[in-house]
Amino acid sequence: MSDQTETQQGWLTNEEIEIVRGRVPIVYVEAVPVRVDDQGRITQVGLLLQAMPDGTISRSVVSGRVLYRERLREALIRNIEKDLGSLALPKLPSCPTPFTVVEYFPNGDVSGYTDPRQHAVSLVYVVPVEGICEPSKATLDIAWLTPEEADSPEVRVEMTSGQDRLLRLALAHCGCLP
Repeated sequence: MSDQTETQQGWLTNEEIEIVRGRVPIVYVEAVPVRVDDQGRITQVGLLLQAMPDGTISRSVVSGRVLYRERLREALIRNIEKDLGSLALPKLPSCPTPFTVVEYFPNGDVSGYTDPRQHAVSLVYVVPVEGICEPSKATLDIAWLTPEEADSPEVRVEMTSGQDRLLRLALAHCGCLP
């Protein structure tokens, strides 16, 4: 046995991740992208239009796995850039703390949050972005809505997997719900 320690950052093959997803929860980060005014009040919420794991199209927030040996801050920035583009300029606090933690299950009856592929534990953040946001990779479009528009029944019906509940939690956490 070698006494050298593996130091390369890596991830699993598609086959390996499917095996792991069937046996252990996967750690995710989610970010509700917002624009804020000079006093830190939310003026706009960014909602993505994306293809979901089940093949449907839905509105959602930024989401992605935390990679092996990746710090949460790095995972947040990587996933924000993946969905909003490299010029989004997220403003993370010096000590990023999630405002909530949600669990996704293949069966939506367990928590109200659903991911048909897996059991996932997600750390959720509200993240101000100051830069130019453009759809990238799997993101088809980005809509910037006022908090009131984002919480409207017309927009909530476009959100699946519990994303509408997650958005309401974020807005309530930031004092944006009546």
